[in-house]
Amino acid sequence: MQASERINGVLYLVATPIGNLGDISFRAVEILKTVDLIAAEDTRHSRPLLDRYGIERPLFALHEHNEQQASDRLMDRLKNGQRVALISDAGTPLINDPGFPLVSRARAAGIIVTPVPGACALVAALSASGLSTARFAFEGFAPRTGAARRRRFESLVADERTLVFYEASHRIRDCIADVATVFPGDRRVVVARELTKLHESFLGAPAADMPALMDQAPENSKGEFVVVIEGAKPEPTQTGPSVEAVRVLKLLLEECSVKSATGLAARITGARREDLYRVALELQRAGRDGS
Repeated sequence: MQASERINGVLYLVATPIGNLGDISFRAVEILKTVDLIAAEDTRHSRPLLDRYGIERPLFALHEHNEQQASDRLMDRLKNGQRVALISDAGTPLINDPGFPLVSRARAAGIIVTPVPGACALVAALSASGLSTARFAFEGFAPRTGAARRRRFESLVADERTLVFYEASHRIRDCIADVATVFPGDRRVVVARELTKLHESFLGAPAADMPALMDQAPENSKGEFVVVIEGAKPEPTQTGPSVEAVRVLKLLLEECSVKSATGLAARITGARREDLYRVALELQRAGRDGS
């Protein structure tokens, strides 16, 4: 045990299942059984999970409507040496869930903050989507209104990262319609529904085809959703000097030697000297062949 842990308590950020109650780690259960207090987003929602694993620790409500006041009280407990576990309704705490003010204050106060990893809906959806996982951006919930949602999508059309959104059942169809309107029709989209639950499903198609695919079955609008959108294809890498660099080089070649012209053109335009030298030689050959 570290010296700071003896003086202050420890704040554990414990990931809980996103659907299937079996998706919790042995370490998470052990910590939840031994902490002094469990801060839960909704104590009623968390009770079935805690009952299943025989976890009988005091519960404390921390949600979006009481975060500041609840954080004050939890900080007092942590400073008095108590060990507190923070859990959300599902998944990893703070990922589109309450808890940031508490974690930020605890870190600033020198209290140990320990993550206990586990389920996370965005990672689960991304990993099984078939889209690139090399670079991705989590955007949380898309804006609620259509105009704001379309503006957000428009700002992300050129982003080369895979985009991940959460969406509610009563907005999913409108969201997908806006995806089809804003993104190129061939951009691949995957909608993950009810992850880890009995009716888990993945629907994937080009953006233009997704609204019709969603309309094929009424259950496609029921449950909890993660929307994964393919990133933009990178712009082709330009090879050789730009048109402007070649124009400058041509003008300089009328007055200077190849060596001087390429050196000056490189300084003026920022193009690579080696590329300009190659172009200069090609221009000289073309001039000789045409004479």
